[in-house]
Amino acid sequence: MPGLSSWAVRRPVVALIAWFVALAAVVGLGLSVGGQLNDKFELPDTESKTATDLLASSGTDTSRLDGGATIVWSPADGPAVSETTAATMVPLLTSFAELDSVTCVSNPFDPQGASLGRDCPTGSGPSPEAMQALTPEEQQTLAASFAPVSADGRVAYASITFATDENGELDVSTADAKVIIDDVKAANSDTIAVGAQGQVLEFAGQEPPSSEAIGLIVAIIILLIAFGSIVAVGLPIVPALLGLTMGQMGVLLVANFMDVATFAPTLAAMIGLGVGIDYGLFVTNRYRQGLLHGHDPKVAAMEAVNTAGRAVLFAGSTVIIALMGLFVMRISFFNGLALAAGVTVFAVMLSALWFLPALLSLLGTKSLALRLPWGKKPGSMVGHPEGRGWAHYGRILQKRPIVPALLALAAVVVLAIPMFSLRQGFADDSGKPEGSPARIAYDLRAEGFGPGVNGPFLVVADLSEATSPDAYGQIIATLNQAEGVAGTSPSMEVLPIMGKLSQAAAQSAQEAGAAEPQTVQAIAVYPTTSPQDEATTQLLDRLRNEVDPQIEAATGAKLYVGGTQAITSDFTTVLQDALPLFLTIVIGLGFLALVLLFRSIVVPLTAAVTSLLSFAAAMGITVAVFQWGWLSSFLGVPGTGPIFPFLPIMVFAILFGLSMDYQVFLVTRMQEEWHHTGDNRAAVRRGLAGSGRVVVIAAAIMASVFLAFVPSTNATIKLFGIALASAVLIDAFIVRLVLVPSVMSMLGKANWWLPGWIDRILPQVHIEPGEDEITDDEPETEPEPVGVR
Repeated sequence: MPGLSSWAVRRPVVALIAWFVALAAVVGLGLSVGGQLNDKFELPDTESKTATDLLASSGTDTSRLDGGATIVWSPADGPAVSETTAATMVPLLTSFAELDSVTCVSNPFDPQGASLGRDCPTGSGPSPEAMQALTPEEQQTLAASFAPVSADGRVAYASITFATDENGELDVSTADAKVIIDDVKAANSDTIAVGAQGQVLEFAGQEPPSSEAIGLIVAIIILLIAFGSIVAVGLPIVPALLGLTMGQMGVLLVANFMDVATFAPTLAAMIGLGVGIDYGLFVTNRYRQGLLHGHDPKVAAMEAVNTAGRAVLFAGSTVIIALMGLFVMRISFFNGLALAAGVTVFAVMLSALWFLPALLSLLGTKSLALRLPWGKKPGSMVGHPEGRGWAHYGRILQKRPIVPALLALAAVVVLAIPMFSLRQGFADDSGKPEGSPARIAYDLRAEGFGPGVNGPFLVVADLSEATSPDAYGQIIATLNQAEGVAGTSPSMEVLPIMGKLSQAAAQSAQEAGAAEPQTVQAIAVYPTTSPQDEATTQLLDRLRNEVDPQIEAATGAKLYVGGTQAITSDFTTVLQDALPLFLTIVIGLGFLALVLLFRSIVVPLTAAVTSLLSFAAAMGITVAVFQWGWLSSFLGVPGTGPIFPFLPIMVFAILFGLSMDYQVFLVTRMQEEWHHTGDNRAAVRRGLAGSGRVVVIAAAIMASVFLAFVPSTNATIKLFGIALASAVLIDAFIVRLVLVPSVMSMLGKANWWLPGWIDRILPQVHIEPGEDEITDDEPETEPEPVGVR
């Protein structure tokens, strides 16, 4: 990669042409053969996966477990199923049934229970012969038990079944999903409330994000203040945008062979834009320093790629390695996220090391053109090294380094305290904005059918080895008696009726010569609490660890708890179990990389420990906002709840790479000065003088980019925006610019200790800073204590 950058400086025109050819090729491939995004994930070796597989192997239709949507409505006056509401809802449901992506829509208004659509299932209910075995009262009880109408008649719902492809995956066009969302919104009025739920509709109603534009505007303002040149402002931003374009097309290509989440492009854009501008900033700033000190433009460009460029390569590689560490989770959902983000980071890094050096070489001194009043001319800093203010700041820290170190550590620890209350899980639709179709549907279903209807558990019973003839009845009875269970489907009231129907069906099958008893049964268990309530998680644990073993011992049946809520709980458990291995691999690889770069044990150890501190503080802020509700109104957080289980792992993977960026740019200056003089305190000051300013600018830009995504209506992106922005601000301004210099000042020459046998086997890696661009604040006049040089 350094060879590529040097070639770009020497042959800028050819390099730029080659870059745009490569960009056009990637964009063309992405637009022509890009894959489809999806939120599918599988959890091997979990009870919820076993339950789903058992249902599928028994021939049970599991399509509604994996997808589908629900339309819910409630009139302001009168019952939900009436001629008045039918005038509004039947045409709406009929129009949905005519969409290409929809195969069937249930219709509660039809007295015979007939559904709407071209491919509705037939014969799924009891046969007419079996129904004749029931009394009119039993038929009425059966119908009421499974009716999509609440007990008080005020709320009703219809289920939408979507088409699937040859692999059984949902085949729903974005246009059809948007039609459903738009029509549901339009149907709402003062006389009727209508909502829609379903993962397939999740992103259909959202406007295209403008967060990137907001982040860019803030970045431009910061760069204008820092560089004082309109042309110079574009040097970090243009390569970042071009690299981001390449990266986004790369995400679509990744979706061809991996499951890539629907929010992955936005997350990748958030990360890619932030690091892309930062990488361009580091290279541009180093080039600008050279021009201001009178260097020839091509010489300055070559110095930039050999110093800041190599640091960018190392820092970007660290981010990618940290992201690839997510593969240890062995979850396809994470693999897609990691690769999507990694591809984007690689693309913006490639742009900073290929396109940007060629552009700098081609522009020459014009790169500082269109100067503002505070802008500096090329050559204006000859004989006037920069960084005296930062060096003076370093000397202030060094007067009593224990004081700023303890203050910084205390601040980080206080911010991290809420992390100890972290509760991981997936938020339900109660966290959606008020008035949104998903929130309306959630509230209406909870009001009409109870909070547990929004997240039931699915208990799958394997009766093939049951020892009790009434095993099915015992299972339902025991589940209904469990603490925290509001009811089941089938219910206890319907169970005798179901028994009659089963006997009638078995007799008909026997007469037809096809008596194959159904040994796999599914039972919906409705909690008394909402899906994201902690009591619901406790109920799942109680079912698996207490209730089900008791039933299995009494009946000989095998029980497995599945359903969406069980899957999300298992997902959380899998991630928590894999977290130690993930941290070990990512931190271990990062530590080894820094040992190679800095030829030190203490500096990489300090970097790793302080990264963990930054991570803890960022998670503390995230818990305080999203779980405790602090500043939730100001930040536009519609509701509190558990933290997405993949957030801590993703944030650490990203933060660890970004914090290594700042560590590399600060400490490489310190390392070179240490090699020149052997004076640790001067090395720390010169490191701050050389890189303190650019780290502040870079962190401010990156935090602004992340914060620009906070207004998003997507709860996942909002969560990542706040977590990553707080992580960057804490890591840069408290940890890297206060805690690390203070600790390194106290440790003295121990910072640079490396066992001789390790030094001999490590390859040589150098990132050489310039000699004349930075300065100390004043000569050292007071002796240092013995042992701290």
